[in-house]
Amino acid sequence: MQGAEDGLSSRNFEALSRYIYDYSGIKMPITKLTMLEGRLRRRLRATGITSFNDYCDYLFKHGGIEKEAIFLIDAVTTNKTDFFREPKHFDHMAATGLPEMVAAGHKRLRLWSAACSIGAEPYTMAMVMQDFVDAASGLDYRILATDLSTDVLAAARRGVYPRDMIQPVPAEMQRRYVMVSRDAGRGEVRIHPRLRSTIGFARMNLMDSAYRVGEPMHMIFCRNVLIYFDKPTQAKVLSRLCDCLVPGGFLYVGHSETVTGISLPVRQVANTVFKKI
Repeated sequence: MQGAEDGLSSRNFEALSRYIYDYSGIKMPITKLTMLEGRLRRRLRATGITSFNDYCDYLFKHGGIEKEAIFLIDAVTTNKTDFFREPKHFDHMAATGLPEMVAAGHKRLRLWSAACSIGAEPYTMAMVMQDFVDAASGLDYRILATDLSTDVLAAARRGVYPRDMIQPVPAEMQRRYVMVSRDAGRGEVRIHPRLRSTIGFARMNLMDSAYRVGEPMHMIFCRNVLIYFDKPTQAKVLSRLCDCLVPGGFLYVGHSETVTGISLPVRQVANTVFKKI
């Protein structure tokens, strides 16, 4: 029997990459073969399967794909994240987006972090939101945070981070919203329950034909995930996101991403910030 150490064949890689694309929209060019092989080794150990051939046979010939889909996607997703990543978006949110929502008469705001990873983005949104709410009477909010990966959602729900990860958070916000462990040796912090209670975490696949998020959103952050999709997939995702926005609502995408060439009911109001018409 061929051992897992013998590597992932191009045939098996093609089958896996095709499934990953169909399921998640994530492109896996042949240049990612070594990366995928390395990440799947842990999955083989966890399942007790001793070769990549046997693993792929289990997935595609013996019906294992339904059970393994979540674990397979967890293995291939990239979850780079930071608090206050791309800070100009949060500047716009506080100085322009939220005041415009209030001026339009909205009293209960709904926000969505559509690729929340381990939670730094929705917790940053909550910090900005809570500061704004504390200064405005009669305003309430809820944040939906979704991701494809169950692993990162579990970490996000805990809201526990290495202490050095919160360095980008302004000192006053750290004082209000971050709790430091009494055991200094642990080097961990936890997001305050006041913020954690405002966020609902859920698994969602952006490849779904419709996004079941309830009432329309006032702001959607979908940043640094579109870069993993081809143009047709980007267009479908962005169109569905726009369907979930209230008129006048804001869509924030990553600074390395663009909506150029995609017909959407939005106009650009700042760098990578769009307002629904």
